[in-house]
Amino acid sequence: MLAVTVIAGILFVWSLLALRLSRWSITAPIAMMAAGIALTAGSDPPLRFELETTAFEHAVEVILALLLFVDAIEVPGRVMGREKNIVLRLLGGGLPLTLCAAFLSGLLLFPGQSGWLLAVLATVVVPLDLAPTASVVRDRRIPARLREVLNVEGGLNDGIVSPVFLLCVAAAVESHDVRSDYGEALLTAVDAAGWALATGLFVGWTAGWLLRTSWSRGWTQTHAMRLGVLAVPLVAYTFSSAVGGNGFVAAFIAGVVFGPAVQELPASAVELTDDLVTLLSLALWFVFGQIVNNAFWPGFQTTVVLYALLAVTLVRMVPVLLVLMGAGMSRTDKLFLGWMGPRGVTSVVFGSLAVIELPDASADFVSRVMVVTVMLSIVLHGLSAEPIARYYARRTGKPRPAAPAAGAGP
Repeated sequence: MLAVTVIAGILFVWSLLALRLSRWSITAPIAMMAAGIALTAGSDPPLRFELETTAFEHAVEVILALLLFVDAIEVPGRVMGREKNIVLRLLGGGLPLTLCAAFLSGLLLFPGQSGWLLAVLATVVVPLDLAPTASVVRDRRIPARLREVLNVEGGLNDGIVSPVFLLCVAAAVESHDVRSDYGEALLTAVDAAGWALATGLFVGWTAGWLLRTSWSRGWTQTHAMRLGVLAVPLVAYTFSSAVGGNGFVAAFIAGVVFGPAVQELPASAVELTDDLVTLLSLALWFVFGQIVNNAFWPGFQTTVVLYALLAVTLVRMVPVLLVLMGAGMSRTDKLFLGWMGPRGVTSVVFGSLAVIELPDASADFVSRVMVVTVMLSIVLHGLSAEPIARYYARRTGKPRPAAPAAGAGP
């Protein structure tokens, strides 16, 4: 209970100073992470979490399922239509190339590690999370086209990487067994993906139709509708898992299918799910502080830092620049999309799940690389957000948006 009190208290204090802290790029995830590091450090810290338990694993899985669902329903379809070429280039070409670049970087810097473990590592450090630099997608000094494309990519990126991550983890675990059968592991993954697709489509479409019908006929109320929306990803995840499917993929597919129905529901229908995802993610950022301490106390290799630096810079930038050749964008805009690829809660979730599933030595290795990658991303992308916005402001002549008056609404 003390941990809940501390987390809630820190969140409350941050909410009182959010605008002032944002001027120094101190977002809620950064504040929670810093508090987690401070309160879980040392041999006898005030707080300590058991991270390798079934309860923690299930909690992390639920957070990811909810996050994937919210990301899927929040992707604005009109942007996919208006900027379809750019989005498809980034997801269809840039994302696979980025995964390959992360894998090849691992082969170069960690020659002693198995290929499947390096594949797991690539899927951990590649997914985007805009939360640590959320101001970027809200800053009107940056062209709306770029902000919207980045928002769409961030919403779909983790859903695409999720099944690849789970397949690589399963293969990495099998690789420690001399009698491992990779063919069976692949068939199992394909079967799980098929069940996930089926259950996600069924739950998403059925729930959307039922909620839309109930609301249009006046059978329900707004607060009940919010609970109904929250139940959709939970049902998709648990139902798919129960029949042998990939619960993460099911939650993501359910969100994609459910998305159109949201337009016909009350404006606040998704707010409860969205707020719960935000709250759970912030709690995970606090726990991440302990993961940081666990990774740094024993020390770390220079190659880990170098790999993390490559992961948040060239590993993404080079593929993005390649796939955007001939896309009709300026060099500055291409560099912006290539650079602005922050890593955050998705990497933390994938890394935590990998740590639980993998043997100790492999788990420690993945944990250290994940920690350094996320921390480097928070520093580099967080500190660069304001200078980038100022640069675009000088180009477009748009001033920094004025802060709202005291007492004004959001």
